Amino acid sequence: MNKPMTFLDFFSGVGGFRKGFELCGMVCKGHCEIDKFADRSYRAIHDVKEDEWYGEDITKTEPADLPRVNLWAGGFPCQDISVSGRQRGLAGKRSSLFFEIVRLLKGTPAEDRPEWLVLENVKNLLSVNRGWDFATVLHSLAEIGYHIEYGLLNSRFHGVPQNR
Repeated sequence: MNKPMTFLDFFSGVGGFRKGFELCGMVCKGHCEIDKFADRSYRAIHDVKEDEWYGEDITKTEPADLPRVNLWAGGFPCQDISVSGRQRGLAGKRSSLFFEIVRLLKGTPAEDRPEWLVLENVKNLLSVNRGWDFATVLHSLAEIGYHIEYGLLNSRFHGVPQNR
């Protein structure tokens, strides 16, 4: 019998990635969420094991603290990218937290890095700052050795009652 894939849930919110990956048979080895109310909801919704890794603040997390897993997932903050914000892009205080994922990856020995990354953000990431921020995301991940595939999904085609 094959061992199930494992993952870490960064910028976890209330655990949308966790729910989906667990429905696919994957096992969560930990999560990171700075918002105490989101974390409280996450813990109420999901079966968080006592021995799971938890990071409150990604900026204070060190690569050596992270358990080795197959996949890292995260929806890094979109407030600086969204069309409803000031569109500072990756230079903004919140959305620049994408670079914390890059920092953690670079600080992890290549043989211990996750094989897979699943990152999510809003549609405007493709065009904010004339597309240079998206190019920066792609370049930052490719530079570490990841092959990138991306797509734009409309949630209305995936069981959510909204068109975005």
